Amino acid sequence: MRLISRITGLAALFLVAVSLQARDLAVLRNGFSIAHDHREVRGAKTRLYLSAGDQQYVDVTTENIVRIEHDEAAISKPDRVALAANQQRSSPAPKQSNVANSSFDLEQLVAEVSLENGLDPDFVRSVIEAESNGNARAVSRKGAQGLMQLMPQTAAHLGVRDSFDAQQNVNAGTRYLRELLAKYHNDPVRALAAYNAGAARVQQYHGVPPYRETRAYISKIIRDFNRRKSAVAHAQPRAASEAALTHKLDGN
Repeated sequence: MRLISRITGLAALFLVAVSLQARDLAVLRNGFSIAHDHREVRGAKTRLYLSAGDQQYVDVTTENIVRIEHDEAAISKPDRVALAANQQRSSPAPKQSNVANSSFDLEQLVAEVSLENGLDPDFVRSVIEAESNGNARAVSRKGAQGLMQLMPQTAAHLGVRDSFDAQQNVNAGTRYLRELLAKYHNDPVRALAAYNAGAARVQQYHGVPPYRETRAYISKIIRDFNRRKSAVAHAQPRAASEAALTHKLDGN
């Protein structure tokens, strides 16, 4: 079962990068869980307040909330490097790329690797867009490399021999995202925060650390993810209409 299934509405798309010192989890139909302090039903929407005050909140469609759970998850698991090392022991070595990095099809690569790792390709693609803008040769000022900007030490623990190899990089980065989502009970905000700032910082601040870069990073991914899902939602009725018209014309 995919950790992140395709979204059937916009219920979980408007997640914001704020500190999550929350007591409850709203478990959604799409597989996401949103940590929150308190909530209020407002007609067809439920407002989830992400902190003790009323200034930071997310509105979701009430019918898309499967259940409310108490958030008993203590953020006390190994940090980013240790988690990566454990993943290396429990997962097979990444496949050698059968796609030439000079002309690889990024969309196809992401679709295949996401399927193998049980993640939504749009989510992975949005992370890649934020990390490297789709540049397989990208190198950050801190030394992170490739499409999903793996630090050399993290890449080594994930079994990556060449971070500039698109298949190895995306496979490792996607596997790591999968582990973070499992670690944080499928909470995409905390998973992205850990991917960007490290799991130790998420543990330290009991949620998204107060770093401008990390908050902007999460917001950028959520916006891109929203855009991709919105485009799919608008394209489906159009495709159905065109198919119906074609069928009618063929019938005549």
